[in-house]
Amino acid sequence: MNVRTRFSPSPTGFLHVGGIRTALFAWLLARQSGEGRFILRLEDTDKAREVTGSDQHIFDSLKALGLIYDEGPDIGGPFAPYRQSERLDTYKKWAEKLVDQGRAYVDPYSPEEVQKFREQAQIEKKPFLYRNHRPENPPEWDGSKPLRFKSDPKAYKWHDEVMGDLSTGPEVIDDFILIKSDGFPTYNFAHIIDDLLMECTHVIRGQEFLASVPNYLNLYEALAIEKPLLATVPHILGPDGNKKLSKRDGAKDVMDYIREGYLPEALVNFIASLGWNDGSEQEVFSIQELIDKFSLRRVQKSGAKFDEKRLLWINGTHIRNLTLDDIYTRCKGFWPAEAADYDDTYRKKVLELVQERLKYFAELPELTSFFFKDLPVDMELINNDKQLKKFSHDELKELLEKTKTTLEQSDFSTADLTKKLNLLLETTGQKPRVLFSLIRIATTQAPASPGLADTLVILGKETTLKRINTTRVMLETK
Repeated sequence: MNVRTRFSPSPTGFLHVGGIRTALFAWLLARQSGEGRFILRLEDTDKAREVTGSDQHIFDSLKALGLIYDEGPDIGGPFAPYRQSERLDTYKKWAEKLVDQGRAYVDPYSPEEVQKFREQAQIEKKPFLYRNHRPENPPEWDGSKPLRFKSDPKAYKWHDEVMGDLSTGPEVIDDFILIKSDGFPTYNFAHIIDDLLMECTHVIRGQEFLASVPNYLNLYEALAIEKPLLATVPHILGPDGNKKLSKRDGAKDVMDYIREGYLPEALVNFIASLGWNDGSEQEVFSIQELIDKFSLRRVQKSGAKFDEKRLLWINGTHIRNLTLDDIYTRCKGFWPAEAADYDDTYRKKVLELVQERLKYFAELPELTSFFFKDLPVDMELINNDKQLKKFSHDELKELLEKTKTTLEQSDFSTADLTKKLNLLLETTGQKPRVLFSLIRIATTQAPASPGLADTLVILGKETTLKRINTTRVMLETK
């Protein structure tokens, strides 16, 4: 099969992980087949909800993640246009076929009349079905009123590539709107026509559409269309696992993650694992591994919990797997401003030292600022330390004086600094947790740092001794 998949978002806001996952699964399936094609189509028929700039945001988000589409609104393709708002004549022609077949009719009722039908159904404790109120002699369709599909209620059995074999009775089939009074089609109608004309072989979409599939099957039959392969992916759940992920739960704009310095390949890795695994214990995948291993059969039926801590772990793992030159190129815009005064060699030494601790690039200033500027002495770091607060300031000052005297004799190589620091432990009789914490705070003014000897090597002898002395003097005055 020449696989053709599509991602068809509405330009009504930013893309979060739910939408991106649907796009990713479709992209992986297309790339896996070699000759496959991945299509971007904008379903922009709900003009009231459309947000200006959302289309460009969709283009930018997919490209930022490396989910490059082969056909789309901004690049064209053999089945253009790829905006539904530019395909209205096509939908009208197919709607007219249904009218001619007696399978579509004009909806003559006002919203108030429909509401009365609903209220009556509630009184009778029956589900509201529009087909129970079909007009006997509907007017001809002139576009001023909605056009509805005249359904043929029946039971259905179908196979879903994720959910398996499904079935439903005729009671869920109803007459739905095909073309609205504004001339725009509904999703329920337009996507079926577009999938046919764009030769889509697979339709991957979220669980919220599952209840509508029987109506789609009814329409496929009426139009004598062979349905594509259907795949329903489960919801992404909030951190508590109890409900669908929402903006309040952290469903951020995917571009926010990019701006914060998450790696595109790590985001793709994380999003792919929300509801899919390859059957092994592997959690970190390259893009090529995802393409090679992805299968709709391995997508789970139940919801997948969004865990941002796991995303941080995956991103940090990908960062650690980068070469120093690669990570240096990628984090170019994330350094603290003061780093501009230092050359590439120095910055690379700093980056190499913090690479193991870096979870995303926006952390770089916090982790590295002390390498580029003298930070003000923060006595709270000492006063709130569980071990150091047990000592008087005079005792801590004495420890720093001994440290300064010992380090003045060092050549500030890693080996010699390690030797001198161990000698200090012997001469002071202190534990590493006490002495090394004090030296670290004095030289970095940070609650945590990389290995002490390695940190001092990069800071250099002059800066190290100056900062130790500054903290020593501060202990005298506080």
